[in-house]
Amino acid sequence: MNTSEAIRAVVPCRACLSGEDLDWLGGRSVSLALDLTTAVETTSAGTAPAPAAPAAGAGGWSGQVWEFLRGRIAGLGPEPPAVAVHSEAPAASGLSSSTALIVGLFRAYTAHTAYTAYAGQGAARSPGIPLATLAQWAYEFEFAHFNGGGMDHLAVIEGGALLLSGRPTGLPDILERRTFPEEWAVVVVDSATRKDTSDHIRVVRAQLADRDPALALYLKEADRASDEAWAAIGARDLDGLTAAMDRAHATMRDQQRMSTPVLEELRTAALRAAGLRLKLSGAGGGGALVGVCHRADLPDRTAALRRALAKVRPAARVIPTRAAAGLT
Repeated sequence: MNTSEAIRAVVPCRACLSGEDLDWLGGRSVSLALDLTTAVETTSAGTAPAPAAPAAGAGGWSGQVWEFLRGRIAGLGPEPPAVAVHSEAPAASGLSSSTALIVGLFRAYTAHTAYTAYAGQGAARSPGIPLATLAQWAYEFEFAHFNGGGMDHLAVIEGGALLLSGRPTGLPDILERRTFPEEWAVVVVDSATRKDTSDHIRVVRAQLADRDPALALYLKEADRASDEAWAAIGARDLDGLTAAMDRAHATMRDQQRMSTPVLEELRTAALRAAGLRLKLSGAGGGGALVGVCHRADLPDRTAALRRALAKVRPAARVIPTRAAAGLT
């Protein structure tokens, strides 16, 4: 059996339709996996690059994920398998492309390890660790770096639409799952301004410790928006969903200052030119906005939006996509 066969893990990204930070502050949030994927492909452990050479597209995460796994899986060598990475999601955009990469590395490494371990015994390829363990390990890995929540890990692994209930530490509880209506499409607007959340969680944790009234209002309004968004998805009420997403964006902007003038300019242009309400996805300033429309209207909406943005923000990109399944 060929133990050098490549192992490929394909992971969707996610949009937060409502409830940024509520996955660790407490309260409800709504996530949606998107078909803008990150693919991580391994080759034989014997073809691993030299320690000083980073895996293509993986930055510094490949070695760190491998070291994390070495602490949990016996018998792993000092160097990870070589990997190549391809991502369709814009980087630093609030669409969890970094989590998709990390989950992809965990998935590919553990599947590669299980396959090579059993290959000599004539066994069928193993998928690696269970998905529940994958989610927990990926969360623990990122929490050690960023001290944030676990919405992203569940969203990209479980797929579809999730209603989550947050907690200070640990993965959120999945209250409900829903298949996103097939007749709806998602429009991503990449603002071409990078989202920087390096200090965001520390600042919000300080707000929480100080019982900041602005944060308390944000929690109340964001939780309400999540309830409305989830009900609208269940009722296939597109107007109700876009109104709830608009409410979620407004409280992000007004109570927590997560938006920027560039993002507001893009939102105004989208509403005027294409009748599309956009919401910032992910905490912090910059990044991507997301909107939902009927699939039949997608070509006209995206064309109108591209024409409008070419005038006010030429670097911005309009990316049509759809809801995605998770890892199966």
